[in-house]
Parts: sequence; C-alpha cells; structure tokens
Amino acid sequence: MNSNYKSLVQIAAGIKDGSLKAVDVLEEHIARIDARESEIHAFNKLTLDDARANAARIDADAAAGRPLSPLAGVPIALKDNMCTRGVETTCSSKMLANWKPPYDGTVVRKLNEAGATIVGKTNLDEFAMGSSTENSAFGPTRNPLDTSRVPGGSSGGSAAAVAAGFAAASLGSDTGGSIRQPAALCGVVGVKPTYGYVSRYGLVAFASSLDQIGPFTHTVEDAAVLLDAIAGHDPMDSTSIPEALPALAPLVGADADLKIEGLRVGRITDMPEGAAPDVLERLEAAFKALADRGAEIVDVQVPAMTYGLTAYYLIAPAEASSNLARYDGVRYGMRVEAADTNAMYGATRAEGFGEEVERRIMIGTYALSAGYYDAYYGKALKVRRLIADDFAKAYAKADVLLTPTSPTTAFPFGAKTSDPLTMYLCDVFTIPTNLAGHAAMSVPFGNGADGLPIGVQILAPALGEPVMFRAAAALEKAVQA
Repeated sequence: MNSNYKSLVQIAAGIKDGSLKAVDVLEEHIARIDARESEIHAFNKLTLDDARANAARIDADAAAGRPLSPLAGVPIALKDNMCTRGVETTCSSKMLANWKPPYDGTVVRKLNEAGATIVGKTNLDEFAMGSSTENSAFGPTRNPLDTSRVPGGSSGGSAAAVAAGFAAASLGSDTGGSIRQPAALCGVVGVKPTYGYVSRYGLVAFASSLDQIGPFTHTVEDAAVLLDAIAGHDPMDSTSIPEALPALAPLVGADADLKIEGLRVGRITDMPEGAAPDVLERLEAAFKALADRGAEIVDVQVPAMTYGLTAYYLIAPAEASSNLARYDGVRYGMRVEAADTNAMYGATRAEGFGEEVERRIMIGTYALSAGYYDAYYGKALKVRRLIADDFAKAYAKADVLLTPTSPTTAFPFGAKTSDPLTMYLCDVFTIPTNLAGHAAMSVPFGNGADGLPIGVQILAPALGEPVMFRAAAALEKAVQA
C-alpha cells in the first residue's frame, strides 16, 4: 500500500474516534483527483457535490454524538455499470451515454446505508468487455503507476482510482477477471467473491451466470470490511446465496490470529502456459513465503483449466448476445432514426456499440444459432462442468490454490489491440474461477523486471472466502516483512 494513503479501516476508525473529519478526508481525495484525473481518466462522472454534503452530515452526526455507520466518511468509487439513482450509468458506451437509472443497485444502497461517501462512477471497457480499459467510448484510463501503460480491465477505472488515491476503495465487476487483473496491474487488492455472494441487482448485465461484484482496496483487511458491507442475500436477486455469510473482517484484522500452519496450498502442475518469467518468479516466492509460515505445499492437477479460455469465449458472448438485445432504440438506449423499424435497429446498434461489443455479440449469436448450438455453446457448457469437477478434485487435496493473476505486468497502450486473441489471453488464469463460480482474489506481491507490480492470485472453493482471506493476509504480511 502507498504509505501516503490512509486505508479504509484507518479512515473509518479515525472518523469514529474524532481524530479525523469526514470533510477533511474527502478534500484530501478531491485534491488528488484535481491533480491527476485529467491525466489518468479514472472517472466517467464525479459526484462531488453529493459527496461533500454526505461528509458534512457525517461530521454533524459525530459532533452531536450520534452513532456512525461502519463506513461513515470513507470515499468510495463505483464502476459505471452499477445503477445509481438519478446519476448517469453509462457502461462506458454511447448506447447509454445519458441514461439515469430510477433506482439504486443493491450494493449502492448498502454503501449508502453504511455511510460511505461515493465520489463518482469509474471508467471501464464498454459493457465490461475488455482487459485494458481501451474499449471505453469515452477514452482510455491510464495506469497511475506508469501512464504509458494500461490499468487492466474491464474495471480499469476502479483499480486506477484506488491506486491513485482518488478513493480509499472502489467496487468493480468480474466476469472473467475484470477485478483481479486490473488489481494486479495497478498494485492493489482485488476480490472476486463466490458467485451469488454479492447481489447483482442493479448491475448492468454482461454475462449473467458469470458476473460478480467485488472490492478494490489498499489492504486485505480493507477488502474484507468492504466485502462484509456489500455481501448477503438479496430477494431482488434470485441467484444470491440464501445462507448467512460469515464475517471476514475479524479473520484478518489487527487482532486476528494469522497463523497458517497446516494450510494446504495447491500448486497446479498443469497450469496454462503464458506467464512471463518475472511473474512465475514472484509466484514461486509466494509459495515459499507461505511454506515458511507453516503452510503445506501440495501438487494438484486441474486438466480442464487449459480449456477455460475457449469455453468462456463461447459462453460469455452467448449470454452477452442475449442480454444486449434489449438495446435496440426502443426499450433501452439511444436511437438513430431511419426509414423503418428494422433499419432503425441496425443503425442504432451500429452507432451505439463499439467494435469489441459488436464482435462479442456476433460470436455469441453465432454460437447460439440453429445448427451450431450443440457444436459450440453446448460443448462449452460441458467444458464448464469439467472445470468445476477438476477444481473439486483439487480442493479435496488443497485448501487454496495459487496462480499468477495476469501473465504479465501492465502493458503499453496499443500493444494488444490489433489482435483480440492476444488480449483475451490476459485472462487465461482468471477465467476458470468464474466458470466454476468459485472465489478468487489478487494480492500485490512485489514487482516485475520493469518495476511494475505483480499480483498473485489465491483461488478457493465456493464459499471459501474465510480461508482465502487468511492466506491473502499471510501473503500481504510476507511482502511487507
């Protein structure tokens, strides 16, 4: 964590005990936004008037001795695909450039109830389709650590906002790695919870069976606190987990017992290839760090993991093809007038969607079409089942697994845009977890040969967040030692 920035936990505690003022905390973050936002472009929309009003209310409550909510005064940014009542929610697409939802998504409501100060909506790859935030209709986001390089994607704006100190934390969405990969490239913590752990109500859908909301933070403890605040069953989301979820923050807080003796950490011996030597070097250092603290390193196999990328790029585009059919100039989104209805549909979608979104809609429509459904989409679903089965066998031997998060450190702008397949390979280590519906997170663990951060990915089975966070806290402690 950048020592110049206060963590979410530090801010919340300081405002609660009176050593910090919510207004002062907010102005510190706004000063950083004023200094660098024009260079980085983390945000599509800033909501600073509302943020200042919220901070003033919190200080008034504190002065009057009224109880404060858990995240009172903590500046948080939201990925611009989460519905915020009366505030533009664009998905970084021309199609929704001026759309203002009439309601708050569940995570937005929970943050407001927890007292968080929402500072704005962050940039993303259009409709969350991309790995570099170069596909935004409103221009790319730059990596705060090296502005000649990408921040990752699709939640690049959310990762950059935390890395640049514009917000103490942020929320992103992860369909195939869109939280973990930018977290790794920007040197912050990023969590993709178990599918259903966090409500998707109010999240504009990309691929409904894969999408999941999660936090970006400076520390593992911050991520646990923020995930606790937004998690839980929601009757508005039929896929949300109905069982009560354990509190994660006490497991990794200052008073927590972080001993990991006996923890079984899996090394995937048939892991997909493609990681750079410096990334693999840091992965080996992570295994050693956990072993030095008493963990047992065990070899496991996940054979079907190799096919994850192929299956994902049939399943996710197929679901996107269905979900994005509603943006037709009639039900949702902009409209381009034309001679008749069919011409209007075509002109609207051609004008409203960018090239990557169009590419994925076409792939998905083809995969679902008569005569090809069984050959492509049907087979991809079978591979998805195989991946889940192979992970289950691995977790019979190991409590968590470690892999790289991203194959490389942050790459230069334009380095992969000419070849979509090269860009898709950025997600080779993150996608399998989404297909299985399991939990995973990226923790910064040193730098690569170019001096830029490298993230190590910790994988856990469904509802394995408690053990995953313990392992993450141990890795964080090791890198700080």
